[in-house]
Amino acid sequence: MKAFGYFRTSLLRFLGALLPALLLSACGGGGGDGGMGTVGVSLTDAPACGYDEVNVTVRKVRIHRSSAVPDTADGWADINLNPPRKINLLDLNNGILESLGETPLSAGQYTQVRLVLVANSGGTPANSVVLASAPGVEVPVDTPSAVQSGIKLVHAFVVRGNERTDLVLDFDACKSIVKRGNGTYLLKPVIQVLPDVLNGIQGFIDPALLASGVVVSAQQNGEIIRSTVPGSPSGRFFLTRLNTGFYDFVITADGRATAMITSVPIANSSFIAVVSTNVQPITLPASVTHTVSGRVTLNPASTTDTVGFVAAKQTFGGATVTVKSVAAELFGGAYSLTLPAEAPLLGTYGTGAPISLAPVPGVAGLYAIEASADGYDGYTAQSVAKDLSSADATQNFILIP
Repeated sequence: MKAFGYFRTSLLRFLGALLPALLLSACGGGGGDGGMGTVGVSLTDAPACGYDEVNVTVRKVRIHRSSAVPDTADGWADINLNPPRKINLLDLNNGILESLGETPLSAGQYTQVRLVLVANSGGTPANSVVLASAPGVEVPVDTPSAVQSGIKLVHAFVVRGNERTDLVLDFDACKSIVKRGNGTYLLKPVIQVLPDVLNGIQGFIDPALLASGVVVSAQQNGEIIRSTVPGSPSGRFFLTRLNTGFYDFVITADGRATAMITSVPIANSSFIAVVSTNVQPITLPASVTHTVSGRVTLNPASTTDTVGFVAAKQTFGGATVTVKSVAAELFGGAYSLTLPAEAPLLGTYGTGAPISLAPVPGVAGLYAIEASADGYDGYTAQSVAKDLSSADATQNFILIP
């Protein structure tokens, strides 16, 4: 799979539950029905930018009632992977899950989950990326905090007696892999805990687009809620595990116009909205492209490896959507986004596929370029309008608290 040059065919790797691992001592806590329940944990992924592989080696999953306790506290429940498992996150698209195992837990409320990785220690790296520009070559990814104490996720969930609770961890590889100015890579994990439901947005993309880094996403208010890469060779996609509500469905590809279908409903936990079929898949016309590039500078400089992100957003059909986004280089802040200059296509969800898409010429090449920063340093986001209809552009940002 390739993203923005994206990756190979998705590979079904749902392996089932592993051996339950040792468990939790303390009982207490609120919620639940008393007795024992079961918690299963699985991993999935959003697309990654410019990589053939994003590999992490998982050693264990840890669960605790309190969101505040450190990794050294008592009362942790551990799911141990023995041996640790190396997982290519880019194999986990279109709703595919990688089971990390399950464990019995005392009924009650829990609020903290930690994903613990194996450290790189010479030889073949445990955690790595393979660049689309250098197939087959694993480049180590530094994972200091994730290795020492585990990637901390605060998410409240209730375990009920004699019932199973499933947690799905969505590991956003695109936002989590950050390139430093010296060419090395750092893991800055961005992970969501998703609802364990099988609803979503389903359809087919013209297979001719698969070689162009095509990505589909469900968005709300210009923010990407879920994204994936259509499978090969069919072009089928399935954006799964969405909260109820209305979504803007967006299709992007390198060298192609953007398309959006507005007001796609997700009515309940089992509703599947079909936006296209294999007989009439969605296709995108070719487009001239132009590039916006520059640097994101944090002032004052971050003391916590805060990462800058840049997104190109476009407004049409009464909605704002993200067309492309990228993490700026850590320690340097360089970024670059290549965007279509032709008119985007617009359609509205109706009673079923096919959905007619028509160009919106008035916004061709017009973007809001937005810079923001992760972390806890409180940098204020900025947005600048750019016209890329006829030429490349430069835009630097200085983000301040």
